[in-house]
Amino acid sequence: MKFCLLIAGFCISTLTHAATVHLDGLVPGVGSMQKEVVSIKERKFLNIVRQQTDFSCGAASLATLLRYGYNIDTDEQKVMNGMFQVSDANAARKLGFSMLDIKNYVEQGLGMRVQGYNIPADKLSALPIPTIVLLDIKGYRHFVVLKRADKNGNVYIADPALGNLTMSIEQFTQGWQGVVLAVVGQGYDQSSPLAIPSPPLTVRSLDDQFAPVTAFNLLDFGFSASELF
Repeated sequence: MKFCLLIAGFCISTLTHAATVHLDGLVPGVGSMQKEVVSIKERKFLNIVRQQTDFSCGAASLATLLRYGYNIDTDEQKVMNGMFQVSDANAARKLGFSMLDIKNYVEQGLGMRVQGYNIPADKLSALPIPTIVLLDIKGYRHFVVLKRADKNGNVYIADPALGNLTMSIEQFTQGWQGVVLAVVGQGYDQSSPLAIPSPPLTVRSLDDQFAPVTAFNLLDFGFSASELF
């Protein structure tokens, strides 16, 4: 029995594309079984808009936040086109987009608000919504989505180049400058998959990793009542 399940688990874990796995006859007394599974590659980039150029991490991170935080039908190219309209396009192609470019596009192009917060690392777990952060990785400045941080010192990242990542707070703060960029507006999905990431296997048995986000949490964070009620 254990051997059969191990074989089934191995077959599923080695998939590189989405597929339907048939488990006929593997479990005694159970007839035909099938299960839709997500490939390793798809799971790595689940709920992330991937960046397609070396300068578009800011656009892809913002597209991720808009699509999976606000259910806005957008993608990297749409966001890039909009950001080019409010920035120096040539400079952006050479150096990448800036936080100011993100702010200008969100506020001028989408009618939403962007608020920057300087937050100490030990308060990250209190953030009620996913935010955009700029990391310095060995001299390479890279935008990612900070999904959440939990009370055990784990930080959950949606990286448009590398996928879903979990790192320690110590690793995160090595490249983080202490600023988070929050997109605020109508339509925020309080059950967003970005706000409730899957914790690592080592802590999945622990309770209260992520407290439910309430409207009152969001009011405290800069949302207005008209945007929530």
